[in-house]
Amino acid sequence: MRTRVALFGAAATLAMMPVTAFAERGDSGHLNMIYWQAPSIMNPYLSGGTKEQEASSIVLEPLARYNENGELVAWLAESIPTVENGGVAEDLMSITWRLREGLLWSDGTPVTAADVAFTAEYCMHPEGGCAQLRNFSDVESVEIVDDRTVTVHFSVPKPVPYGPFVSANSPILQRAQFENCLGPRAPECTEANFYPIGTGAFRVVDFRPNDVIQFEMNPNYRDPALPRFATITLKGGGDAASAGRAVMETGEMDYAWNLQLAPDVIATMAQGGRGVPISAFGSLVERIEMNLTDPSPDLPPEIRSTRAAPHPILSDVRVRQALSMAIDRELLVEIGYGAAGTVTCNLVPAPPAFASDANESCRVQDLDGARALLEEAGWTPGPDGIRVNAEGRRLVLDYQTSTNAVRQDFQALIQQWWREIGVETNLRNINASVFFGGDPGSPDTFQKFYADVQMYANNFTGTDPEAYLGALRCGLEPRPETQWQGENINRFCDPTYDALHLELAQASNIEDRARIARQLNDILIQNYVVVPLVHRGRVDARANTLGGVRLNTWDSGLWNIAEWYRTE
Repeated sequence: MRTRVALFGAAATLAMMPVTAFAERGDSGHLNMIYWQAPSIMNPYLSGGTKEQEASSIVLEPLARYNENGELVAWLAESIPTVENGGVAEDLMSITWRLREGLLWSDGTPVTAADVAFTAEYCMHPEGGCAQLRNFSDVESVEIVDDRTVTVHFSVPKPVPYGPFVSANSPILQRAQFENCLGPRAPECTEANFYPIGTGAFRVVDFRPNDVIQFEMNPNYRDPALPRFATITLKGGGDAASAGRAVMETGEMDYAWNLQLAPDVIATMAQGGRGVPISAFGSLVERIEMNLTDPSPDLPPEIRSTRAAPHPILSDVRVRQALSMAIDRELLVEIGYGAAGTVTCNLVPAPPAFASDANESCRVQDLDGARALLEEAGWTPGPDGIRVNAEGRRLVLDYQTSTNAVRQDFQALIQQWWREIGVETNLRNINASVFFGGDPGSPDTFQKFYADVQMYANNFTGTDPEAYLGALRCGLEPRPETQWQGENINRFCDPTYDALHLELAQASNIEDRARIARQLNDILIQNYVVVPLVHRGRVDARANTLGGVRLNTWDSGLWNIAEWYRTE
């Protein structure tokens, strides 16, 4: 039994399917999965996209992760370090992890503490761009104690030290494969980034970016009875509707991810009889991100969408607030998600202790209030109804998101509401595989943010939002020097926010942590840096013949794929 540390705010327990007696490795044959947002890389350190994090989690594993109930469980580590068992120092300045005995990489070489320490070096390299840098906040060094033991030393006391090497966002890389891929060379290591050597139940056989991935069993996997499937095809592309039909109507696929579809569409598909939708709520929020920098193509590439060029319109908080006030969130939930969504005014909607009650005004659309704010900000209606400022600039915004029917419906409604307050909006939708891909050479990624506003959903792993909120600190924004990696998508920078986050990092009392996290959330929301729309449940679909699936909204949804099996 895996060692468990219960965390607060656990999700409701999902029923576990019975495991067939006398199971043998590979006895379930082939598994077909469809991710309509196709993965573009198998290295989560070089992409902030969920699709890459999930796909790579089939191969790469962390020391510990969160199960479907939000509990921290040991994975490659022997146990979860705590103050009580001596794994966390009494002064909270370090945590010591010990690897399980006998772990092997898929190429048959031993997993050692050197691999763990190297992973930190890889992500924290000063000349690199690591998409998961927030997980290494306040790490001073990683000490190799012996072949199986590392100690992570922090620069401040860390009451919750489970950032580095925890969850699908922070897996262990093989030093031998990636040692020549540090810093600016990281994106250039195509072979390693497409075919990582891992400890997971499967290894990559063929990788075609933004298309299809083939996996086979890892012959050196630590459990002799797992995985139950011998091979996997992860097909990318298409759309959420075709993915849902492939599982629930035609039976071509065994598993479909992220069915971002209207509730009546999913209900109709389920009548096909070949599969069922499955859902769970975590911390996933559909939101509009405000670009605080100027994305104009007229700017030099080293300046465009960086903090060196403040946004000429959205730098005024009154404009951002007006845009938020014009939105009817209740209607968005009704048409887009039904029971699988609820209105939220927070970036952190769960667990309940962390959810602020200070922003509830967003639940009511206020077009008149929005118009008044724009007037106050100096934007007056022109002859065509579009507002103009004293310099003659029209209030025109570019609004981008990924290609998806629900998102395009949202765009059309929000465009209409913004038109009613005098804002002209140019809509753009981008293929999801590209938008969420992270290719530093592409102008169309959400990290580049070559638009004024953009819409997507994101969440955090586990049940504590410290690392998630830490992504909005100064200096963590994507920019040319980081190969456009980074999670401060809005380019927000507030020293007060950074100082408060440091307080959160050092707070040990759960009540204090929740209070500070709510304050951080409120800074972002009340400055309209992020405009939350919908607290979304995750909706996937599985075939009737697929067992062992335990949908996880606190980590990778594929966290226990080694245990999936064919029921008939």
